[in-house]
Amino acid sequence: MVGRLEIADVTTAYDRADVLQGVSLTVAAGSITCLLGANGSGKTTLIRSILGLTPPRAGRILFDGRDITRLPTHKVIAAGIACIPEGRRVFPKLTVEENLRVGAYQESSEAVTRTRIEEIYRLFPRLEERHGQIAGTMSGGEQAMISIGRSLMRAPRLLLVDEPSLGLSPILVRENFNIIRQINARGITVFLVEQNVHQTLAISHYGYVLSKGRVVAAGRPDELAGRAEVREAYFG
Repeated sequence: MVGRLEIADVTTAYDRADVLQGVSLTVAAGSITCLLGANGSGKTTLIRSILGLTPPRAGRILFDGRDITRLPTHKVIAAGIACIPEGRRVFPKLTVEENLRVGAYQESSEAVTRTRIEEIYRLFPRLEERHGQIAGTMSGGEQAMISIGRSLMRAPRLLLVDEPSLGLSPILVRENFNIIRQINARGITVFLVEQNVHQTLAISHYGYVLSKGRVVAAGRPDELAGRAEVREAYFG
C-alpha cells in the first residue's frame, strides 16, 4: 500500500504574501504523522498545497516518489490521497449513502462501490441504520462519520485529516481519534493536522509544529510534549 509523503522546501503564497515559508517534512508510510499549530499558522494552506488547490510557489511535493506538486486536484485524488476537510462539509441535501457514493465518483465498478459502502457501515453501524436519512438533518458527530466514510470510499493510501476535533464535544473528539487510529491500523497512512495537542500526540508516531508558516519543531510525541517550541507556537 505504501503512502509516503514528502514536502520539500515548500513556499506557498496568497497574492504576494508567503503563508508557508520553506516547509519540509516527511509523512512515513503506515504512520500517523501530525502537524500541530495554532490558528493562522499555515496548517490548512499546507493541506491545500498538497491537494493542488493552492499550488506552491516553490518547492516540491512527492507522493510515493512521484512529483505531484502541480497536479490538478482530481489527479492528486486519483493518485491515492483523500482528505477529511475541516468542518466536515457533507452534502446536506443528499442522503447518507448518496454522500458516501460521492466519494467513489471515480470508481466505475458498482460491485467495488457496494463493497466499500458495506465496509464503511461496519466501521459506522450508525450510518447503516440511517443510510436513507438526509445528511443535513443529522448531528455534528454523525456528519463527522459521513465525512470520514466518504473519504475512505476511494480506498486511499494516504488520508489527510484537517482539524477533526473542530466543533465536536469531548466525547465525540475521543471517538473520532479512536477511529483515526483504527483507519491507520488498516494500513492507511494518516497526516493529521490539528490544534488539539494532547489527544493528537497520544495517537501519533511522529509530529511537527508549525508557527507563522515555518516548521519550528519535530520529533516523537514524547519529545514534543514538553518542548518550549510547542508552547511558543500556541501561546507566544
